[in-house]
Amino acid sequence: MLEDYSKYSELNRVPVIDVPITGTNMYECVEFLTLHIDELHGEYICVSNAHTSVMAHDDPSYWACQADSLMSVPDGKPLSVVGRNTIESMGRVTGPDLMREIFSISVQQGWTHYFYGNEQKNLEALKDSLQEEYPGLKIAGMEPSVFRPLSDSEKQDLSRRLAESGADFAWIALGAPRQEVLMHELKGGPQPLMIGVGGAFNVLAGVVPEAPIWMQNLSLEWLYRLIQEPKRLFKRYLVTNTKFLFYQFTKAKRKEGK
Repeated sequence: MLEDYSKYSELNRVPVIDVPITGTNMYECVEFLTLHIDELHGEYICVSNAHTSVMAHDDPSYWACQADSLMSVPDGKPLSVVGRNTIESMGRVTGPDLMREIFSISVQQGWTHYFYGNEQKNLEALKDSLQEEYPGLKIAGMEPSVFRPLSDSEKQDLSRRLAESGADFAWIALGAPRQEVLMHELKGGPQPLMIGVGGAFNVLAGVVPEAPIWMQNLSLEWLYRLIQEPKRLFKRYLVTNTKFLFYQFTKAKRKEGK
């Protein structure tokens, strides 16, 4: 049994716009996984940001996907900034950086990895990049998304393939909310620990440029991505960012009124 599950479950969750986010940081998260990865089959981790938090706030079924995770780590800086009012050590755990941290110690730890999602050409670019950046990294499998909902039998087959691969980590890159919904549906199965990392495959593959550190530090990654893909992201960010600020403002006002 995992004795300190509670540290990363209800007792260490911070409500950000009423969505439970894990009060952790990169060091604590990696340390926890290093100590317990062998015990985490069938679990999953959400990499959460303002967009997923707003979706979870508005959709009870998606809220359950976030709440039932082993951890919902604060990828977006607004989440960690809000969370630090409750847990001072809370810090960002971004998808690309979490992957880099895990890969950098994987050879030493003997960990293997399975990658599910995205397109075949981007997976091939990711494989080339990882082999160059992390010599000796063990890749148990790479499988593109089918870009449609999976049937129950297909989900069972995927869970079995992940388990039979012998991987320690299954990186899921379907984008929100699909990846969180899938991981929630597979929870408790024989597959390895699943981590939903959205567009991180493309970042590590060099297919999509990463925001400069100064923009990340100023919580402006959304602006950088908007500049890269204005047609696709304008409406999403306009609605999401406005809702996040509104929900946080109203929550603060409720707290003041108590």
